[in-house]
Amino acid sequence: MRQIIFICMALLLTIGTAFAQGKAVISAEETRYDFGTIKEADGNVSHTFIISNTGDKPLVITRVIASCGCTTPEWPKAPIAPGQKGEIKVTFNPDGRPGPFAKTISVYSNGKKGSFILNIRGEVTE
Repeated sequence: MRQIIFICMALLLTIGTAFAQGKAVISAEETRYDFGTIKEADGNVSHTFIISNTGDKPLVITRVIASCGCTTPEWPKAPIAPGQKGEIKVTFNPDGRPGPFAKTISVYSNGKKGSFILNIRGEVTE
């Protein structure tokens, strides 16, 4: 009987230790950016979002997907250490897209279940 109790206690301790271990946490001070009114003839516009790892394990961004082919994201391929920051640069191509726009950028990482969402918007004039 003591062996069974000992085994159960050891299992609980092991499981508790596994859950107590830290994790990466992705965050950003700014998740939306408004370009305002931009001219189609002026070409591409870009904005850089600053992301932070507020967790205690390295943050690994596995992929970043824009809601449209007119929007191109660039992100750090190396892990972001706990307490450090990284940049996600988002470039929008206004060519042939007059009118208002709103685009979503989904950031997948080990810092959040599902995706972390960034947004850009504005209006393109001819």
